Amino acid sequence: MRNAVLNFNKQFDFEPEIENKENLKNKDIFLVAGMGGSHWAADIIQTLNPAINIVIHSDYDLSSFPENMLNSALIILSSYSGNTEETLSVLAEALERKFAVAAISVNGKLAELASINAIPYVRMPDTGIQPRSALGFSIRAMLKVMRQNKLLDESKFLSNKLDPASLEGEGKNLAKLLRGKIPVIYSSATNRSVAFNWKIKFNETGKIPAFANVFPELNHNEMTGFDVKKNTEELSRNFHFIFLKDESDHTKISKRMEIAEKLYSDRGLAVTALDLKGDSKMEKIFSSLVLADWAAYYTADNYGLEPEQVPMVEEFKKMIAD
Repeated sequence: MRNAVLNFNKQFDFEPEIENKENLKNKDIFLVAGMGGSHWAADIIQTLNPAINIVIHSDYDLSSFPENMLNSALIILSSYSGNTEETLSVLAEALERKFAVAAISVNGKLAELASINAIPYVRMPDTGIQPRSALGFSIRAMLKVMRQNKLLDESKFLSNKLDPASLEGEGKNLAKLLRGKIPVIYSSATNRSVAFNWKIKFNETGKIPAFANVFPELNHNEMTGFDVKKNTEELSRNFHFIFLKDESDHTKISKRMEIAEKLYSDRGLAVTALDLKGDSKMEKIFSSLVLADWAAYYTADNYGLEPEQVPMVEEFKKMIAD
């Protein structure tokens, strides 16, 4: 797992190729069907360029979408393993109803079906890492399928710009601060995908509960749950709040963050503010996520847990398959 984080920047050297590219359709909407780490790339792309019309679908089949919308969409099936049950169910329906599709995986049933049905397909490198660790491969594959060449070219530079080793110490120190606490990650709504990536890394790698929310919505509800009172103090003290700050956030959002941070601190709650750092939006996002990787890795280490595997997920898969 540590090597996967250290070498993360090298994923941006991956040059995706589209098999059956003559069948890749031009559409107005990208409907990305993927679960867990397999839809993270689409989340990040949406953050990088909100003008790209992306709909994330993390569920079975296509019954929740109107026919006219599906006719206007390129349905991108994203499954790292290629065997994700929900994603394969979407593909089955899309093929039956003759919608435009494309697929991304390292192998598996999805690769097999792409070959049989001449589906435009990008095969990611199978390096043995977990899906959550393959975001560089995944985002370059997704950008290729979406024909977002400008962002694809920009992402290439992260191979040299990102320096995972330089963030290890900061991540390790953050993990020490979080010992015995449940992380709650806050960001602007613009950076929602970043905050929720942090949360998931603590869940999957750190093996601890973690939660995320965004400004300004949390000021209207969640914040009240941490107005520490004598009878609820024991509950509130279990949390450590991480504020992800971005200088490009709306000034009113920055002000809301500052005030919320003060209100929480005044109530004796643990708060850490982290600035998103980098020369571009893309560098800011991925530098922050590498820091999250280190914090989650050392969180698992601090509790004496194995960080890479997800045994409860595997146990669940076996039970649901019976």
